[in-house]
Amino acid sequence: MMNFDGLDPGLGEYAPGLDSSMDPRLDPALLQGVELDPDALAVPESMHIVEGMYSELHSVAAEVGIPVTATHFDLQEELLWMGNHRGHASSFFGPTMGRYSSFQVHMTDDIRHIQSMDTGVLFLTKNNLKCLTRGGLIMFDYPMEEGADMHSLILTDNNTLLMGGLQNYVAELDLTTVQETQKFTVEVPGVAIMRQSNRFFFCGHTSGKVSLRDLRTFKMEHEFDAFSGSLSDFDVHGNLLAACGFSSRGLNGLSCDRFLMVYDLRMMRAITPMQVHVDPLFLHFIPTYTSRLAIISQTGQCQFCEPTGLANLADIFHVNTVGQLLMSFDVSSSKQALSFGDSGGCVHLWSSAPEVSFNSYSRETELALPCLVDSLPQLDWNHELMPLSLLPMPLTNTEPLLSDWPTSFITPSPRRAPLVDPEILRTMKTVGFIGYAPNPRTRPRNQVPYKIKDIELEYDSYNQVPESPIGRDEEPHLYMVPKKYRKVTIKYSKLGLEDFDFKHYNRTLFAGLEPHIPNAYCNCMIQVLYFLEPVRCLVQNHLCQKEFCLACELGFLFHMLDLSRGDPCQASNFLRAFRTIPEASALGLILADSDEQTGKARLGRLIQSWNRFILAQLHQETLEQEGPQAYRGASSSTLGSSGESVIGRLFGCEVENSSLCRCGKETVRSSLTLLFTMHYPEQRSPDKTIEEYDFAEILKKSICLEQSTQAWCDNCEKYQPTVQTRNIRCLPDVLVINCEVNSTKEAEFWKAQTEYAYSKALKKEAAEPPKPKEPLPTEWCLEEELCSVEGVTFDTQAEDMRHVWIPLSLKMCISKTQGLEVSSLSEGEELTESEEAEGASVFDLVVTVSHIQDARTGGNLVAHIKVGETYHQRKEGVTHQQWYLFNDFLIEPIDKAESAQFDVNWKVPAVLYYVKRNYNAKYDLRIKNPIDANVLLTEASLARKQRKSHATFIPLMVSEMPQAADLVGLDAEFVTLNQEEAELRSDGTKSTIKPSQMSVARITCVRGQGTNEGVPFIDDYISTQEQVVDYLTQYSGIKPGDLDAKISSKHLTTLKSTYLKLRFLIDTGVRFVGHGLQKDFRVINLMVPKEQVIDTVYLFHMPRKRMISLRFLAWYFLDLNIQSETHDSIEDARTALQLYRKSVELSHNGGQEEFRKVLKALYEKGRKLDWKVPDIDSADGQGTAVFPSVMGL
Repeated sequence: MMNFDGLDPGLGEYAPGLDSSMDPRLDPALLQGVELDPDALAVPESMHIVEGMYSELHSVAAEVGIPVTATHFDLQEELLWMGNHRGHASSFFGPTMGRYSSFQVHMTDDIRHIQSMDTGVLFLTKNNLKCLTRGGLIMFDYPMEEGADMHSLILTDNNTLLMGGLQNYVAELDLTTVQETQKFTVEVPGVAIMRQSNRFFFCGHTSGKVSLRDLRTFKMEHEFDAFSGSLSDFDVHGNLLAACGFSSRGLNGLSCDRFLMVYDLRMMRAITPMQVHVDPLFLHFIPTYTSRLAIISQTGQCQFCEPTGLANLADIFHVNTVGQLLMSFDVSSSKQALSFGDSGGCVHLWSSAPEVSFNSYSRETELALPCLVDSLPQLDWNHELMPLSLLPMPLTNTEPLLSDWPTSFITPSPRRAPLVDPEILRTMKTVGFIGYAPNPRTRPRNQVPYKIKDIELEYDSYNQVPESPIGRDEEPHLYMVPKKYRKVTIKYSKLGLEDFDFKHYNRTLFAGLEPHIPNAYCNCMIQVLYFLEPVRCLVQNHLCQKEFCLACELGFLFHMLDLSRGDPCQASNFLRAFRTIPEASALGLILADSDEQTGKARLGRLIQSWNRFILAQLHQETLEQEGPQAYRGASSSTLGSSGESVIGRLFGCEVENSSLCRCGKETVRSSLTLLFTMHYPEQRSPDKTIEEYDFAEILKKSICLEQSTQAWCDNCEKYQPTVQTRNIRCLPDVLVINCEVNSTKEAEFWKAQTEYAYSKALKKEAAEPPKPKEPLPTEWCLEEELCSVEGVTFDTQAEDMRHVWIPLSLKMCISKTQGLEVSSLSEGEELTESEEAEGASVFDLVVTVSHIQDARTGGNLVAHIKVGETYHQRKEGVTHQQWYLFNDFLIEPIDKAESAQFDVNWKVPAVLYYVKRNYNAKYDLRIKNPIDANVLLTEASLARKQRKSHATFIPLMVSEMPQAADLVGLDAEFVTLNQEEAELRSDGTKSTIKPSQMSVARITCVRGQGTNEGVPFIDDYISTQEQVVDYLTQYSGIKPGDLDAKISSKHLTTLKSTYLKLRFLIDTGVRFVGHGLQKDFRVINLMVPKEQVIDTVYLFHMPRKRMISLRFLAWYFLDLNIQSETHDSIEDARTALQLYRKSVELSHNGGQEEFRKVLKALYEKGRKLDWKVPDIDSADGQGTAVFPSVMGL
């Protein structure tokens, strides 16, 4: 227990604050005739208290000016508790009201109810229940659900309580487990006061009613309509219930009713109301010899009366609140003491006995122990082992003490702010008293350092907050990381991405990937998998029933990459499915947004774990041989009989793991591994110099790994030191290597090996005559022009070998005598016939993934990929191979030497891919589109409450299946998953750093021709498992609950199901008509050829003019008033179809020149109306609908 009187004088009694000279809030006129004790509001010892009559015994100011919202007499100890409006609680001991403890219960909310228990004290605030010991230590903290507004609680037994408030339920809480056991529904506006007898729970409602409820089921048994206005308080004793409250007075609102309503609980009816002489706010039965009622008014008047008799004016007394209002009231269990809390922060104790006790049998209160000063121990001067430090040294004036610092050292010297940059003063524009100037970017962002430190370029010291994307291209000093390797960021404008020049970063026809999506760090590895031809064909042929299948989503994404002609794509749907995989979360592969933005994630280690995960996941998912429509109904998937997938054949390597115990017992197990991890040798030399190793030698030791470890031996029946050896039985077609350069130790090893290789290349070049340098090949570019290539040549110069340790080709062979043999292969060298006969294979380097350590941006991942002939042939008709750098949406051709160069100061190797030469010939590289017309057939809704009568669409019949060039009206609605992140520039303009993350919530397709033109055949609401932060109901028409399968009445389905329908329509060749389709397809994550999109935004648009809303176009051309309250995708899709018909009609009748005049008139009308649609009744009809009616459903 804590005694705050000794610890914090500020929390002690504040009696002087009641003087008007001390507290300006008190009116001096209120103090006339009132005598205040200047020391405290304590009753003098000589004051006589009449036995049986209540008189003021003591008053204490807990916190002056803070209203006391709850008081409570402790039921176990002689303590009086109070809680105030600012969430602070205090307790006072005994009749003298000495402060016992004081602590903060809640930072902001007021304390509404206090209840003492044997072990602690319960404090109820608006949406929180907290239990603390009487000394202030927290026992538990139970937060309520959002929207709770709790007002009262009641203990039903030692371990259970009920909590009620202004909501439609009463919650039952188990105090043993601190968990909610059940909720009882009550009528609105809820329960504000609760009492209990041996027959009922009594619930008081703010509507003026009191309900009686069963003790076991909480069902309402009876109800009293006590007051027409509101209820202020009630109490129960024996067979009587008394209530006070407010009555309605017409237009004058509520007024305090001076009639108490008294009910007989035996006959369940009201007896004669009792008139009192005060305005009752609180009432409480004080049963002593009779069932007395104490009625308290807010101004401090207190009256005692019998509930069945007449009130007597002689029984009125007044609580001296010095003009403050009473806020709380309680009666002790012994009925000897009353407590009042007022709005000025005072607690008043009234008593009917001089020696008052709060409880009949109180246990002893544990008080704080007095401070004991230890006496100095007796020292024996003659003891040999006595430490001299225990002997006090006398102070002398002969020598200065070490702690006696000179004045110059102890004088405060404030640090002066640096001068403002003269460039800022020169360019500053003053508006009022505020100056605006562009940032000269000579200092770190949002900081004014006193000393500019050079950027640390040591290994793994890049974890800094990334700077703003604004002005990243303007570097104040030389930068170690080349520009093309730095983290690229999209600079958003008012138009979003429309005016961002992606061609500046990518002049090829290959598609980049956008980086702003959560967990987009894996973009480089997605590109790696795409440019492995067997993997690309495998996942595009794959289609299964799982809602979140990474193989399916990769197939959809690779299809987009195939269709793109240099425009970047998003991996949003793939990453959405990736975030739902439990194994990915368990491996720590799913990053928080803060980790990605601040650069806290160790990207090198992360991408190697992701590499291992994705290969295992694809191997597992593609093991199931499924029919194309397996996702439609019950599971029809069967495991392949061979148990081998294409991933297993491509990456898999059968390994033999041998474990040899020192007892001689050897255990051999076989397994399949999809990649290998590099293991570097320990440095045992005394001078710590790193020895020279060949990469092929380290790779062989890493594949055929031998290590000693503790393992269980069945023979010894205990853990024993064992030697574990790994050997491979076959060579994979694709050799995947995780480099494991995750610390300074491995980085130093790699750096030393590159220096050894470079010095060896210098000696070799000095020994050989110089050769003429071969010209660089013409790089494949978008406009068949020679691209500038950053990098170095690899042909004859030893300089090209700087930072290079890994070979571009490896020769690998498994011999019967010597096992695995690995050696480097020089360029142009081929296998001999004898080597081919022995089963040797050549592996060429095709992928290197690097971790770019950039102190300014937090680092990023890039990939060097050797793009094969088939990809060039599909994109441009050019047959050759070329290395490219893939840095999100930046794609640039590079020299082959650059792909193998790793300056570990900023470019650290992470993943290597070597492929067997001509490995593609073993695999079927044909793609058969697995999506057919069955996806458009009727499917069941995920929503449990959806009925056929609620259907908003008619599925296509077999005879209506779309054909190429058919029209389909399309519209989509979205919800927000993450809000956008923006910053304000120094000139006051806003810059978007990260756009809001949207998710598709509803997709509608309507027929564009035929007898049922305008009738929807798809109207799917998309179920989402992610947290929605904004339903955008005003713009989307989506309401909370529409996407929840448990309560939705809509046709709810998965994103994958609807995605397949749209993919089938795109593959069929239909033309989509809609308004703003570019954004719709972007969020849905679809790539649609431009010739298949008819966007009414651009049909009715003049160059260098604003875009016009669908609502304004519908009013102007079709005389339709749409989107008046909210958006409806069916209405929007139909309107877009009609607008397209209208544009065709205008162009056909008058030609392009006439259509241009119509557009000019449209813009003039829009400017006059400020682009706002007037009321349809008062507006002039500008046209008629293309077809007057649309078939209703």
